[in-house]
Amino acid sequence: MTAFCRDCDQITAVSPCQSCGSVRIIRHPQLLTLAIGHVDCDAFFAAVEKRDHPEWRDLPVIVGGGARGVVSTCCYVARLYGVRSAMPMFKARQLCPQAIVVPPDMRKYAAVSRQIRAMMEALTPLVQMQSVDEAVLDLTGTQSLHQAPPAIVLNRLARRVEAELGITISIGLAPNRLLAKLAAERGKPRGFFVFGAEAPGLLAPAPVRILPGIGPAQAKRLAAMGITTIGQLAALDGHAALRLGDEGPALAARARGEDPRPVNPERETKSISAETTFATDLRDPAALEAELWRLCEKLGRRLAAAHQAAGGLVLKLKTDQFQSRTRSQRLPNPTQLPETMFEHARALLARETGGTAFRLIGIGAAPLADAALADKGDLADSTAPRRRARQTAIDSLRARFGQDAVKRGRG
Repeated sequence: MTAFCRDCDQITAVSPCQSCGSVRIIRHPQLLTLAIGHVDCDAFFAAVEKRDHPEWRDLPVIVGGGARGVVSTCCYVARLYGVRSAMPMFKARQLCPQAIVVPPDMRKYAAVSRQIRAMMEALTPLVQMQSVDEAVLDLTGTQSLHQAPPAIVLNRLARRVEAELGITISIGLAPNRLLAKLAAERGKPRGFFVFGAEAPGLLAPAPVRILPGIGPAQAKRLAAMGITTIGQLAALDGHAALRLGDEGPALAARARGEDPRPVNPERETKSISAETTFATDLRDPAALEAELWRLCEKLGRRLAAAHQAAGGLVLKLKTDQFQSRTRSQRLPNPTQLPETMFEHARALLARETGGTAFRLIGIGAAPLADAALADKGDLADSTAPRRRARQTAIDSLRARFGQDAVKRGRG
């Protein structure tokens, strides 16, 4: 069986490595032929914070909002206490009261993400970012360039990220994007896992919930049909899979480890959003509208920065009982204007207020449209171009003198 040492790249079949003595040996029959890699930063936000505070190395660190917020990321020490991402902060503090809690610094994390991306793009132009801390790479045909197979190239990347940036990554290697992602989840942190022809058999007993795209609601519907494992889902033929709806056959194919999607560096962002968790629950419509306006202004800035416009809006709410509500609406015309988004979002919000207390509100733009199509105006709204010019002037002043340089009365 083909094998190599993760610490010196020596092709070896024995452990420890005869060249450097390391016991970190990777073995797989297809190790030197597979070319799709998934890179996942380990506890990314917390890892960056620990890098910048070496004295926290062995301590539990949680990155997240205030007492009313949620955990963005926690380190592996904190996970030993049961803390998990997306957990309410009050619960995380109960589980691990001695944890160091750090507010997120997205600019710092984005800067590190860009450094890792540059390292990956030096290996292949086929790099598709999945999020700020995840990416998939296609290294097909690069062996002559790097004088090494993709597995070793990815292993060198992991060592370089750790040496130069002070954080660790886990790698999944497979014949397609789906299996590469599932492989990267195994053996974290500092993992390197390979899925090849044996993947369907290894995944068969796993719960369907680990498949990307299957959320709690879908898993519950599958369980009601007696389908709880990936193997059961994979066994469905075309006719039986249609019982799951139009997406049923594709779902069964994914359970069999099939994924025809190419690695696409030009993949467009599907949505842009902004949200906030309140310090105390809000039920007053006016107070909720005030928060919604601030989020619409933030969303407008993010759309402009991404050269995108809102073709529709998605309102997100979470009640004081942690129940989520989502309402959406297509817009007559694409827009970047906060006041236009606010008027439509306020109508969605009005249908939900009426005594219910909320702990979170968010607004998102989906689907997205090209910024060039935004706020052109028509017979029904001839003032849109003038309002857009006014907003552009406001944005220019804020960029020069700060966000508080110009304020609207509503804010």
